Amino acid sequence: MEASSPLSLPQTPYQYYSVPEASPKPFKRSFVTSLMEAAALRTPFKEDTYFVSHLKKSEKKALKELRDRLSVLYDSSSTSECSMWGIPLLSNDEKADVVLLKFLRARDFRVQDSLHMLEQCLSWRKEFGADNIVDEDLGFKELEGVVASMHGYDREGHPVCYNDYGVFRDKEMYERIFGDEEKLKKFLRWRVQVLEKGINLLDFKPGGVNSIIQVTDLKDMPKRELRSASKQILSLFQDNYPEMVARKIFINVPWYFSMLYSVFSPFLTHRTKSKFVISKEGNVAETLYKFIRPENIPVQYGGLSRPIDLQNAPPNPASEFTVKGGERVSIQIEGIEAGATITWDIVVGGWDLEYSAEFVPNAVGSYCIAVEKAGKIAPSEEAIRNSFTSREAGKMVLSLDNTASRRKKVAAYGYFVRKPTV
Repeated sequence: MEASSPLSLPQTPYQYYSVPEASPKPFKRSFVTSLMEAAALRTPFKEDTYFVSHLKKSEKKALKELRDRLSVLYDSSSTSECSMWGIPLLSNDEKADVVLLKFLRARDFRVQDSLHMLEQCLSWRKEFGADNIVDEDLGFKELEGVVASMHGYDREGHPVCYNDYGVFRDKEMYERIFGDEEKLKKFLRWRVQVLEKGINLLDFKPGGVNSIIQVTDLKDMPKRELRSASKQILSLFQDNYPEMVARKIFINVPWYFSMLYSVFSPFLTHRTKSKFVISKEGNVAETLYKFIRPENIPVQYGGLSRPIDLQNAPPNPASEFTVKGGERVSIQIEGIEAGATITWDIVVGGWDLEYSAEFVPNAVGSYCIAVEKAGKIAPSEEAIRNSFTSREAGKMVLSLDNTASRRKKVAAYGYFVRKPTV
């Protein structure tokens, strides 16, 4: 049995913050800063609803023409040859319309270009064996959950894919995965497999969830060594998975991102670039919290989610708050019965403050118990998880001391109380 206890401290409403201002040095603004400012000024990307009734007259005409021209190329008996993600494109239903609209949107509703892209994609999927790739054992167990993985959902229900290529700074690892052309092809196949698993979570219906979120960690990413693989992945995804990504979030963006961007940019459409969110090092949690709830963000990125949690039921919503510069915050979890066990998770983006936890009994004259002594938490520390079984009724007090810093920080915590067995 699990029970929650009331909070005696009102929660601070979650707020969003603007990106830091550019460097005060005259005429010297980094590429990352300029790109972040451009992203802040840009009109937010608006995802297609895929309701045919919402289309312009010219767009409806383009959809009908694409359907008609597709039916000329493939007859009704060619269902397997003219289908994607288990959706027959000649079925003339809403699922088929969602797929067709993705190709039309990717080519600005130019029917001929959209049809050509669609034909090329159908041919590639057949040759690549993409329809059955999810069930293949490609032998990359060491990369699962590290290099690329689907993990949780964003605030709007989009599945989230996290990418981190920093492990390939290790030369032995790099050679083992990318040592020759055959190894690279196998890796690309595995990367497609990860994406296909995410696509299997989509609704493919008007008003539903029809795209995923990509979060790419650029910290320690070997830029030169992965240039060829990165270009192939980008080209492959853009050619064969149109409008499958609602937002692309880059985190831990380093100073050399300008060089990376110059390599990738020619392979990206303007619409793709409009989905970019840029976050430099030190702002990871603050950026991700805007789009993803903390209980769905992996602990290494300032969230509360651990791999073992994915094996259990969906996580309870975490409480979000801010810790202002020069402020002390105490979270009081009351109503803990004698013999009950409380388990809690707490995290502050970029920590660099003092944290402590103590149990305060209700009975007058009882002593407080220092469950976790006050200590400085390093900026790189992940979320803290701890448990405590009380011998008497009382409350747990989690304390955060940010008086040594001027910086406002996002934070989150969650807990559950297991009642004593009778």
